[in-house]
Amino acid sequence: MASAIIVFSHLRWDFVFQRPQHLLSRMARHYPVVIVEEPVYDAERTYLKTYSPIPNVLVCQPHTPVNMPGFHDDQLPHLQKLLKQVVRDYPDHMAWFYTPMALPLLQELQPRLVVYDCMDELASFKNAPKQLLQRESALLKVADIVFTGGQSLYRSKRDRHPNVHCFPSSVDSAHFLQALDRTNSHPAHREIPGPRLGFYGVIDERFDVDLIGRLADAHAMWQIVLVGPVVKIDPATLPQRENIHYLGQQPYEALPQFLAGWDVCLLPFAMNESTRFISPTKTLEYMAAELPIVSTPVADVASCYSDIVAIAADADAFIAACEAALLAPPEEHARRVDGMRRVLAATSWDSTVEQMRTLLDTTPRRQDATLPQPDVEALAVADATPNVNRLRQQDANRYAKTAIIGAGPTGLSAAYHLGHDAVLLEKSDMVGGWCRSIKDNGFTFDHAGHIMFSNDPYVLELYDILLGSNMHWQDREAWIYSKNVYTRYPFQGALHGLPPEVIKECIMGAIEARYGSGKPGHAPVPTAARASDCCADGGVTLPGSNVAALEKRGPANFEEFIYQVWGAGIAKHFAIPYNRKLWAVPLTEMETSWLGGRVPLPNLEEMISGALEPAGKPMGPNARFGYPLRGGFQALMSGFVPHIKGTIELNADVVAVSPKQHLITLADGRRYEYENLISTMPLPLLVKMIGDEAPEEVREAAAGLKHISVRCVNLGVARENITDKHWIYYPEDSIFHRIFVQGNASPECNPPGGFGITCEITYSPTWKPLQLSGQALIDRCIADCIKVGMLKEDDKIIAANEVDMPYAYVVYDHARAKNVETIKSWLAMYDVILAGRYSEWEYYNSDHAFIAGKKAAEAVKWVEKKSALAAE
Repeated sequence: MASAIIVFSHLRWDFVFQRPQHLLSRMARHYPVVIVEEPVYDAERTYLKTYSPIPNVLVCQPHTPVNMPGFHDDQLPHLQKLLKQVVRDYPDHMAWFYTPMALPLLQELQPRLVVYDCMDELASFKNAPKQLLQRESALLKVADIVFTGGQSLYRSKRDRHPNVHCFPSSVDSAHFLQALDRTNSHPAHREIPGPRLGFYGVIDERFDVDLIGRLADAHAMWQIVLVGPVVKIDPATLPQRENIHYLGQQPYEALPQFLAGWDVCLLPFAMNESTRFISPTKTLEYMAAELPIVSTPVADVASCYSDIVAIAADADAFIAACEAALLAPPEEHARRVDGMRRVLAATSWDSTVEQMRTLLDTTPRRQDATLPQPDVEALAVADATPNVNRLRQQDANRYAKTAIIGAGPTGLSAAYHLGHDAVLLEKSDMVGGWCRSIKDNGFTFDHAGHIMFSNDPYVLELYDILLGSNMHWQDREAWIYSKNVYTRYPFQGALHGLPPEVIKECIMGAIEARYGSGKPGHAPVPTAARASDCCADGGVTLPGSNVAALEKRGPANFEEFIYQVWGAGIAKHFAIPYNRKLWAVPLTEMETSWLGGRVPLPNLEEMISGALEPAGKPMGPNARFGYPLRGGFQALMSGFVPHIKGTIELNADVVAVSPKQHLITLADGRRYEYENLISTMPLPLLVKMIGDEAPEEVREAAAGLKHISVRCVNLGVARENITDKHWIYYPEDSIFHRIFVQGNASPECNPPGGFGITCEITYSPTWKPLQLSGQALIDRCIADCIKVGMLKEDDKIIAANEVDMPYAYVVYDHARAKNVETIKSWLAMYDVILAGRYSEWEYYNSDHAFIAGKKAAEAVKWVEKKSALAAE
């Protein structure tokens, strides 16, 4: 028995009869055809509904309790179970994809061939899944043969696969020749006078509704007949006129009758991203009816049939072309009909299927191909790695022109800027790194607090590209809670409300820091300066135009820096206790180069003004910040996915890296050979993955790098609007150093009646071990939230969880610079590009990470260009 064809389709068999039905009904004369459709929601159970519309075709319609569209990831466990039932009856089979979204189901099959029939650029369609582009990239890597439904699609895919063949949509001429009997008009026309200008097909975002309205208004006597279902657009947005007739979806068998009653056939497609690659099946069907055709400048129609089809670039030209078609002299009509007949004589669905069959039969089957021999050196690397799955060791090495480790903001940006040849490896089951978000009982929580802000125009433009309308901006409300009162951030510029003796100490200390106190180690510094961030956590960036260069006898460490810059009062009451709490390391062990090498100084006039009356609204370049309206900060990260043309491999945990062999090994045994490597993983972890291949001094340098970790406790409270603040710093006695008010980042982060907050706790095994964990830590955070007035005793907690971030902040200790340089210098010898906060071991915010990813991609392209020139 011939191999069965197991088809994964985003279109239902009983929807509009088009390319899949034409091809597969004919393939069914030679192969059993099994069509797996997208799931249907059933609240109660998982089951498979099947029916046979024609001989040798079995349509499988999965029903699942997952109310998500298409081949959504949440559907996969149910679909895998159902697919096993199907495959059991067809052990010898090919896999045929119309949608790349079904690619994860391929693991349930053992196909002899994998076919991708690319009939549309689905990623350009409305409501396209965000993963579609990267799924297609993955499908192109595993497919044995690729068919495209038109010339434009062929040109876009031919360089991405070695075995691509163009098969434009064809026609069943015999069926549509019935339309030549003009007396056989469809009964629906009885109440519609002529002349009739008609279109049939799906009415969606590809349909130019404004053009149809203009067409109907141009000539009230013209009757516009539109046949087909309305999907993905609101029917209320369609033009309503007495001479526009919406007749809904009609059977394929009835289409010739509609054509028989029309005077002009229309292809009124909108010229947008969704129509860039379309090749309308109806074009040739209209030709079989030998009717005048007027089209907008769809590429595949204009390039192939402009001598037959009237092409009109705008509404006025379209109306004029319809007028000309209705008034065309017989000899002009005869000329066009001759051209139509020549086109139809050269193609048919039957001949298309025969050509496809020849390619299917001559493409080597997977079981017939010679298996690649194992790479002995690569196996040695895997054998030395204890947590590699040995079951996968006989797989051939995979190839990546550029491998990127880590799908955080830097890795996503690098993949975004690189293009098709990048493979992005992420150990988690979702992209985002520490910029991920989680959901719990209707709440959305980030991994610690994140906001969108940048002075870089490119980053601001990137925000728009990634989020579009899913973004909103608001004024920053950053505060400090100390001495039982709230003061606006920054501390030194908003002392009003603090106890008088505290205010006095802060102002006097600032004066002494400015003019000198005679105390050892407190050297005076120049005067011109403005109030600035004394938190050193990157949460707020203030103007830094009035700064003074560090003197030669500058501070020896971060603690001295605080005393010299802000004075003993601010140091005592905020800067020292807060930074000790935040950094979890002795401040004397931290140097100051990460602060920019220039000292921001308090402005005494502003300090006194801020002490005498409440500080005004925040000023500075990030006085307003952005945040995704829906989806948490994750939405910004996920926004990269549809734009990434390379492959994203999730659950890809890197366990070994060999810079000398240009080889990466994953925990499941897969191995990637690469030409270029961009690493965004923490630098000590990368050196650990390299193992003994790294010299001893490099391993020692990596062991000397210090960092601190963050544990976040997320609390969902059954009370709305518990505060108007965005985040609050806590320098005093609470387990957390900061609360990020998730519920105010966006109202969409809260369920109705609820409000979310995130308590951030830093820890370090060496200097500040985590006191509690699990429920005990959650209970402590709740108690401290009540103590500082964030929560009430009777507040009901309806969501509570904790998130751990083992690498959170890079510590700038005195040995850091030398250790980083030692590691970077060695890795540079093997063309490893380090990018981002943790791989460069630098203090980066997310906007800096985006730029770091862009620069890494540019570095790879520069190396490739240099190599290409050298080869010439």
